[in-house]
Amino acid sequence: MVLAVGFWPGGDGGGSDRAAPSGGRSAAAPSTSPGKSYALSKAPATIPSVREHTAARGPGWRPDEGEGRVVVGDGALADEAKLLADELKLKYGGDSDPRKGDVQLTLDDGEKSGKKGGDESYTLTVKGEQVRISAPAEAGVFYGTRTLKQAVSHGRTAPEGVVRDRPAKPQRGFMIDVARKHFDLKWLEDRVRDLGDLKYNQLGLHFSDDQAFRIESDSHPEIVASDHLTKDQVRGLVKLAASRHITVVPEIDSPGHLGAVTRQHPSLQLRNARGAVTRGAVDISKPEAAKIVDDLLKEYAELFPGAYWHIGADEYLALTAKDPEASYPQLAAAARERYGAGGRVQDLATGWLNDRADTVRPSGKKPRAWNDGFFRGGSTQAADDIEVAYWTGKEIGAREPDEYLKAGRKLVNYNDEYLYYVLGQPQTFRYPTGQRIYESWTPLVVRGTKPVSERYDDQILGGTFAVWGDLADAQTQEQVASGIRMPLRATVQKLWDPRKPALAWNDFVKLADELR
Repeated sequence: MVLAVGFWPGGDGGGSDRAAPSGGRSAAAPSTSPGKSYALSKAPATIPSVREHTAARGPGWRPDEGEGRVVVGDGALADEAKLLADELKLKYGGDSDPRKGDVQLTLDDGEKSGKKGGDESYTLTVKGEQVRISAPAEAGVFYGTRTLKQAVSHGRTAPEGVVRDRPAKPQRGFMIDVARKHFDLKWLEDRVRDLGDLKYNQLGLHFSDDQAFRIESDSHPEIVASDHLTKDQVRGLVKLAASRHITVVPEIDSPGHLGAVTRQHPSLQLRNARGAVTRGAVDISKPEAAKIVDDLLKEYAELFPGAYWHIGADEYLALTAKDPEASYPQLAAAARERYGAGGRVQDLATGWLNDRADTVRPSGKKPRAWNDGFFRGGSTQAADDIEVAYWTGKEIGAREPDEYLKAGRKLVNYNDEYLYYVLGQPQTFRYPTGQRIYESWTPLVVRGTKPVSERYDDQILGGTFAVWGDLADAQTQEQVASGIRMPLRATVQKLWDPRKPALAWNDFVKLADELR
């Protein structure tokens, strides 16, 4: 297909003087209706931008409230159809033939879209005052409805022609630390709805840390904070997320960041050779420490039916000691017992990581861990299938991203230089801006500001924008929602479309405001 830069459509489906939104490109096509009175259409204005748009001449499409319908070509799409019908004030027409003014949702075998983008790809066709959204799977159809919803927002017209769209990255995530700061259910539900409209597909919940454990537990109720989510509330959140094709990724971080557990089980606290407690850490030489964490991982397997478990592994403070073996002789002894005379504390920590991965795999979960939980050398290595959640180069054990990528590991980008919204801005953290992400970050920029080689692009599965509650009272829930609004939009733009955005930042902000 020969692509040419298009322009933003006017409200009547005709042309305009304004520059084309985002990366969507329009290609001229012969007019099939109803003649020369219509200007050639332009790519729809959406966030994230559409990847391809084939232009055509015609009136475009607007929802006919109360009269138009959303119909399906497959009963599996009823949920997507009913949601769109409700949003656009249309009727749900079930499995019936489309007529003038209707939107039809249908599954295809992917051949028409060339299978580009897999299950998340879709084709959206506006022709003859009808809309047809087709995709190989329900997720792609849902994303097509998000494009249509934005295209007709605030009285706009969906432009005539064909959109062929797909994401650049398969993992597009937002993570919220609900352990340090309690976020109420409504706030979380509002974020899910926003994430769905933006075509994110993962919501991370970091619900256990030194400050609190925030989800109801049957196996260990003693560790749960008074402000927490019930299991029924979590089930409702997971169900809402699933309706937006978002997977909830739970995280119980260990063996560090377990202060909520050790407060109730002080015998599990890690102590150094002088008897001093090491903050937040459990003593991994004690089988009881592994048992309580495994109890929790197994308990929540049913609650979170998605494909991923984040098992943490960062900032185990025993490994920050100058000589871990001398500072923690009980860990050194356990390492030698398990791994032989050359066993070290880092081997014991890596063994802990592998053991937790073994715990979550039987429930069908793929394990993920923070990059500073992977250590070079030693007599044992992290299992090959554990995804690297790369967040920093500042911590003990942190290595350059290239080391993981050269070893063939898959990596998710959590770059703390761009994608970390840390409440109160402790240490060297500063609230990230959407503009900085939009103008200078890409998924290849894994650590700091320097990109890795493009040859690793396929191993970088995507990225996650994260909110951390280090100083929980620094912002209210409402302030957090406002502060992350444009960074979330900038992040997904870069995860969906690998090209340089066509809109200048100020125009991108204007578009975001118009799509509210």
